[in-house]
Amino acid sequence: MRIESPADVTADAIDQAAEILTGVVRRTPLERSHRLSEIAGRNVFLKREDLQSVRSYKIRGAYLFVAGLEPEQRTAGVVTASAGNHAQGVAFACNRLKIQGRIYVPTRTPKQKRERILAIGGEWVQLVLTGDTFDDAAEAAHTDAERTGATMVPPFDDPTVITGQGTVVREAVAQAREQFGSEIGTVVVPVGGGGLIAGTGAWLRERMPSVRLVGVEPAGAVSMATAVRQGKPVTLAEIDSFIDGAAVRRAGRANLELVDRIAPELIAIEEGAVCTEMLNLYQVEGIIAEPAGALAATAVATRAVPGEATAEGQDPSAAARPEGEADGDILVVVSGGNNDVSRYNEVVERSLVHEGLKHYFLVTFAQEPGALRRFLDQVLGEGDDIVLFDYIKRNNREQGPALVGIELGARENLEPLLARIATSNMPIERIDPMDPMYRYLT
Repeated sequence: MRIESPADVTADAIDQAAEILTGVVRRTPLERSHRLSEIAGRNVFLKREDLQSVRSYKIRGAYLFVAGLEPEQRTAGVVTASAGNHAQGVAFACNRLKIQGRIYVPTRTPKQKRERILAIGGEWVQLVLTGDTFDDAAEAAHTDAERTGATMVPPFDDPTVITGQGTVVREAVAQAREQFGSEIGTVVVPVGGGGLIAGTGAWLRERMPSVRLVGVEPAGAVSMATAVRQGKPVTLAEIDSFIDGAAVRRAGRANLELVDRIAPELIAIEEGAVCTEMLNLYQVEGIIAEPAGALAATAVATRAVPGEATAEGQDPSAAARPEGEADGDILVVVSGGNNDVSRYNEVVERSLVHEGLKHYFLVTFAQEPGALRRFLDQVLGEGDDIVLFDYIKRNNREQGPALVGIELGARENLEPLLARIATSNMPIERIDPMDPMYRYLT
């Protein structure tokens, strides 16, 4: 199957793609989240694409593209670039279809994802680490394709790939009806380069045009929203690569064309909020999600996607919805489960900072007995805990600086802490989270 232009990404094409993918990709579970349903005031269903064989929906578009290659293209092999999830989809396709592939990923790609790529692809793939971001890897992959004649497998900016990704919503809507007798009113998906939202919107536009479609981008990489505002793909000068599965400098051109046509809502979510939701998904639902995998769920957890019932029983989001838009339940795509356990320290740290529970200070201590005791007695409150203390003692000085990290027992303890600092007569400087120095602490 080959889709040549964005105009050909239709509901019928997505239905056809679903038939091709039957028996290749898993029909992943649809589960009701009690926690998120309580927050939203209506049913929230999680489409568990983290339970795909490659732990993300990316297998759908990657396999559809590779399976549609001509015999001479298969002989020449394929090349691709990815932050990790698309790469696993390509590796799966290469192994299953016996096609040689070279896969370029950023050097910062988590070790877990790199190992999975090689395990899935086996002898049919070669992994190449290059650059710091997806866009660096993409440039290297394009150069490879031009030099060798291998076919480039786009991770998102291609009508065939988009068509494959659109099968997620088709499948989930059917499951909601079959399992729960539910009609979906809102679909929430993560957005990186735009493949999933483009395919989702194309299917919904024809089959369920009243459904509200919300795309969620990382606050540190709003490439699609920027492209929509400026009317063309724009390369972002800087991005936060923490949500690596969705941290893309430049949205796809084909994806933007479809997004402009379907006009979804686009919202941005802070990386720290995503970390909090990752922990909640793990501790409550037992879901191990990577940052991009938790992106859409975070929009519901933080009420960025409205839906909580008021005391009068009216949905406060109703006034913001287009006329005639369906109410219904909420469908959230959990898009990736490739999380490296070694990242959890950073995840917990970012979550605590986002929740207002962790703060850092530069404290100048007098180099004399009892200085630390005065700090503990005069500044630290009940339930507060010192979780970092880095003191540099200089014997030739009367004072020495210390970096102190304090974890609060509750968010509301911050103002009393700052008040005690102000009256302590100790030289204490709070490190602002917006300070560039903060990046070395989180």
